[in-house]
Amino acid sequence: MLMFSYESSTLRVLVVDDHELTRLTLQLAFSCQENIQVVGLASNGKEAIEMVKRCHPDVIVLDLQMPVMDGWSASCHIKAISPNTQILAYSSVEEANFPQAKSMLNFDDVCKKDLPTTELIALVRQLGHRAGDASVT
Repeated sequence: MLMFSYESSTLRVLVVDDHELTRLTLQLAFSCQENIQVVGLASNGKEAIEMVKRCHPDVIVLDLQMPVMDGWSASCHIKAISPNTQILAYSSVEEANFPQAKSMLNFDDVCKKDLPTTELIALVRQLGHRAGDASVT
């Protein structure tokens, strides 16, 4: 009997950060992984929303503090157009400084930018499994 395994499909990731070096470094880190494809890079929330419409990512690594449109605003729009897309709030800000918890509802997980790369990749894969599970139900 043939069983569908999410492992065999490619996890589609969108990286959103206003710092070019961060975007490119994350793209490189994810691209070296098996079954992960970076489908887009965006430098602000407005670009991210457009890319979600075009690229249909499973997981978005979303910086919170960016010009034009920040991650909090973008996450609301993204969840409205693509509710199964998993959003990882990726920030250098201490969690204690995050705006009240209700604004975190649009994020599926949160991590700090100093998280080791291997842990970030594992977290993105975990979110990808959730996205896959959500689209099946």
